[in-house]
Amino acid sequence: MGGDWVGASRLLCPFYATWCHVGRGKGMGGDWVGASRLPCWKHTSYIREKILIEIVAYNERWPVEFQRISAPLREALGELALRIDHIGSTSVPGLAAKDIIDVQVTVAALDAASIARALAPLGYTLREDITDDHVPPGRNDSAQAWQKLYFRAPAEQRPTHLHVRQAGRANQRYALLFRDYLRADPHVARAYEQIKLALARLHPEDIEAYYDIKDPACDLIMAAAERWAAQTNYKA
Repeated sequence: MGGDWVGASRLLCPFYATWCHVGRGKGMGGDWVGASRLPCWKHTSYIREKILIEIVAYNERWPVEFQRISAPLREALGELALRIDHIGSTSVPGLAAKDIIDVQVTVAALDAASIARALAPLGYTLREDITDDHVPPGRNDSAQAWQKLYFRAPAEQRPTHLHVRQAGRANQRYALLFRDYLRADPHVARAYEQIKLALARLHPEDIEAYYDIKDPACDLIMAAAERWAAQTNYKA
């Protein structure tokens, strides 16, 4: 299983809404330029501004920071959240990543009004223009299988991507399987890291080029992850 769970039921993840730092220097506290994504997925919204893509070394505090972020989410969402998972590159031990904590909340239904109402006291706001994830080539799922809700974290909070996905749908499983496969195979994780480092070096201010290359690479990794899942009887 390999996921980081909070509370009674469980939540999922490897999709990330991808946000890139507006070029105000190399700190992480600036404005954000949006792009909807999961791990390695095409963005659905992009604001053309100067951005900076920065990959940093793994930080052992990332799992602790996830716990600090997820605890109030669990309290605020209550039974709406079936599980809450740490997803994305910061959830894979030893993997370099953007310094952004990706969180996936798994729910029984994508009831935007109820979820937004529960999260409002924490300062999270719904991005109504980010509604789905990139569909890997060759998939014949319905568009509904890749729908999600994405919430912007409060400005004073450390950089966080909050993805809400429905239990049992393809995008909910994708995030978890992608993460767990990288956790299980350090060699694949290191190769993935090299791709990200090279792209950040070659395209530090071109988010479209970064993801145009990274997305297909992630889909290739996911194909191997599916074979691994079949061989190991993996259950997210």
